[in-house]
Amino acid sequence: MKKRIIYLFICLFSLAIFAQSENKRLTHFNLENKIAIQGYDPVSYFKGKPLKGKKEISTTFQGVKYNFSTSANKEMFSKNPTVYEPQFGGWCAYAMGANGEKVEIDPETFKILDGKLYLFYNAYFNNTLKSWNKDEANLKAKAEKNWKKFIN
Repeated sequence: MKKRIIYLFICLFSLAIFAQSENKRLTHFNLENKIAIQGYDPVSYFKGKPLKGKKEISTTFQGVKYNFSTSANKEMFSKNPTVYEPQFGGWCAYAMGANGEKVEIDPETFKILDGKLYLFYNAYFNNTLKSWNKDEANLKAKAEKNWKKFIN
C-alpha cells in the first residue's frame, strides 16, 4: 500500500512538472491563433520551399500546434519533431542574436543551418536574413545564449 502511494505521488508530481514546462514553453513560442509558424508546414522548409499547412492535417508537440501540407510531412514530423521545430520558438533569429528580442517573422524568409530551421523578419525594406548572413556565427552564438534566458 505504501509503495502504491509513493508511486501515485511520483506520477502526479511528474505530470505537474510536465504541465508547468509545457505552459512555459507556450508562453515563449511565436504562436498565431495557437499555431506555430503562422500555419506553415515545418517539414516543407527542409524540402526547400515553405508551404502553408492545412488545419485538417495538424499535430501538437509539447503544447505547440503545427499544420502540415501533406499527411506524409505530418508523419515525418511526428517521428522526430525536434528536428523540424524552428529555433528560438519561431521568433526572428537575427533579433534574438542582435538584441535578445522576440520579433515577428515572415514565414517565407528562412534559412536551414546545421540541420535547423531559422526564421527571419522581412518587412518594410528590412530583410534581417541579409544582416544575419553578414555576421552569422556571432549572431547565432548570441541568439542561443539569449534564448536560454527565456526558456530557463
